[in-house]
Amino acid sequence: MLSLHFNRTTEYAFRAMASLALQRQGEPMPAKALSEATGVPQHYLSKIMKKLVEAGLVTSQKGHGGGFALATPKKKTHYLDILVASGYEPHPNRCVFGWGECGSKSPCPLHDSWVDLNEAFKKWAMNKTLSDVRGMSELR
Repeated sequence: MLSLHFNRTTEYAFRAMASLALQRQGEPMPAKALSEATGVPQHYLSKIMKKLVEAGLVTSQKGHGGGFALATPKKKTHYLDILVASGYEPHPNRCVFGWGECGSKSPCPLHDSWVDLNEAFKKWAMNKTLSDVRGMSELR
């Protein structure tokens, strides 16, 4: 099966956001519990959560009863938002054939196919939201 590959930070950001999406809206999840739920080391998770807070995707509350929560409703948080907040940088003109950059004026042999793939990925990232996240009990 074909699998997309994201860097570790992006994968961990998706894990954290999916875990928060499974919480009741506005219910904070302590950092330690989020780390355990996602399998992300707590020190690494704190750096990722800082990025998500700065992007306005997550809120952070300190103290007793605090933790992280989604800042907006699940249906308004697109996967593209998570990609951008985690630092994922698509390279739309990068040539998969190794020519550095290519485009419609000087396409490589794979250019048209790669454009189709990039457009499909962009559409997916713009259309999917955290409301598409399903809990483990829903998968069984």
